[in-house]
Amino acid sequence: MSVAYERKADVMPIESSKSGMSWGSIFGGAVAATGVTLILLLVGSGVGLTMVSPWSGESSSAATVGVTAAIWLVVVQWLSSALGGYLTGRLRTKWAAAHTDEVFFRDTAHGFLSWAVATVFVAGFLASSLTSLASAGASAVGTIATGATVAGGAAAASSSGPDLATSYFTDALLRPEQQTADRAGETNGAATAEISRILLQGAKNGSIPDQDKTYIASIVAARTGLSEGDARGRVDTVLKQIDDAKTAAQTAADKARKASATTAMLGSLSLLIGAFISSAAAALGGRQRDEEEDLVAIGRSKM
Repeated sequence: MSVAYERKADVMPIESSKSGMSWGSIFGGAVAATGVTLILLLVGSGVGLTMVSPWSGESSSAATVGVTAAIWLVVVQWLSSALGGYLTGRLRTKWAAAHTDEVFFRDTAHGFLSWAVATVFVAGFLASSLTSLASAGASAVGTIATGATVAGGAAAASSSGPDLATSYFTDALLRPEQQTADRAGETNGAATAEISRILLQGAKNGSIPDQDKTYIASIVAARTGLSEGDARGRVDTVLKQIDDAKTAAQTAADKARKASATTAMLGSLSLLIGAFISSAAAALGGRQRDEEEDLVAIGRSKM
């Protein structure tokens, strides 16, 4: 029994009392990656500002600026991840009792954790910066709105006028063919309000019925002196402008949606590749650190 117990004791695994996590090297690599990211982002911002100019013809196109910014963000992510992961692998202590495969796994895990911590740091910094910018923008808008209210208090006091989205088109419908002195003194308030309500209802339903178009044309003819045919032509022209504006807005919204989706997909792919680069760099740094330690040990043993 004692012999069997001694043999069993010889093959019992020994559990280390120290954790396999080297948080010092992880946070060190994460801080280095965060610092490099912020520096490169500032450099990219400076380069981006040189591509934009308020003067006509001297600024790069929006597509060029967007593609350049996306490429630069990918480069920033990969470079910072590589540096942070490599430093994480080189700064950790040597696991003397660990198998080679276990050392490789720990190095890659350390690189991944370093990348994750750096990503959280950068995201928190950017969120704080965006919040500060939004607060400053809101304060500026509030100041401008206050000044506009003081300057145009009489106009802003009235809340019964037509919706601003249809004021231009309504004015276009009621614009007289020939401006005369007696017509200039007339008020178009009631007609304007009624036509605005018709336009709003048509925008809500997606189309304006023919009877409403005919009614609008009769109001336009009565207020502008146009014939029924010319008034109906003006109504159709303005309604087409409204449809074109709505189509342009929908097209712009769809382009923005596609651009946002593409940016999100590329951003997530870049982050995944950054995590892989950080893990691989940590494994490389850890292997070089162990090789250097072995060379020093061999040198000491020869002496």
